[in-house]
Amino acid sequence: MVLGEGHQRFIQTMMIRGIVNEQEAKTLHHHCCEVHKEHYVADKLEEFIQVVNSKLESLNMQIRTRASEDDGMTCYALVNTANNELTRMSSDYADNELELFRRTMDLIMSSDDSTASSTDILNMADSLQTRKLTKSAAECLLKRLVSDNWLVEKQGDYSLSTRCVMDMEPYIRTMYDEEQVKVCFVCHCLAFKCQICANPLCTVKIHNSCAEKYFKKKAVQRCPGCSELWPNKVRECGQSLSQRQR
Repeated sequence: MVLGEGHQRFIQTMMIRGIVNEQEAKTLHHHCCEVHKEHYVADKLEEFIQVVNSKLESLNMQIRTRASEDDGMTCYALVNTANNELTRMSSDYADNELELFRRTMDLIMSSDDSTASSTDILNMADSLQTRKLTKSAAECLLKRLVSDNWLVEKQGDYSLSTRCVMDMEPYIRTMYDEEQVKVCFVCHCLAFKCQICANPLCTVKIHNSCAEKYFKKKAVQRCPGCSELWPNKVRECGQSLSQRQR
């Protein structure tokens, strides 16, 4: 596959932005082709990305798509496909900042609702092994992590962003126990903001957007694992505060 200047511009932009939604990806595709006067076909974005990925493969990187856990919208993210460390972030963050981020991930992974409070995160700042962070420096770091699309903040609680979940999947699956790593029963991707079966003995978890598709045409909504009645209605899928959501 021939890699044109338009493909190269697309890669450079994705390296800067990290993640875009579907409409942004389509707009970027059109812009890259237009600027470099290359042939553009509106419905050929996936083929365009296949060419891009053929170049990124040797760099252990890939542009992947996944539905956002927040709103179900399709996202395109440049992800790391090989390393199990936070290598993508090492050029942008100091060692003590990365340590605080790792420890924030630990809190999120070990919590029932996949969030960490700002208070708990800030309390760790002065006990870092690399170098302590002041409270103000830690607060600035959290703002940067949100701005760079690694974390999402809502009412003082932090969760992993769609970009982080997609890019850090190898790291998460390697570093955390099986009990901590939630996986969607339908799409088999990592699941943080999801619905869970009402049966305490059942381990089935389903993304809101996946639940909407899975249960949409079923007259009776039952858990695909244990056949218990599913606790959420289809119309509730995609809402950010669904019943018993994790």
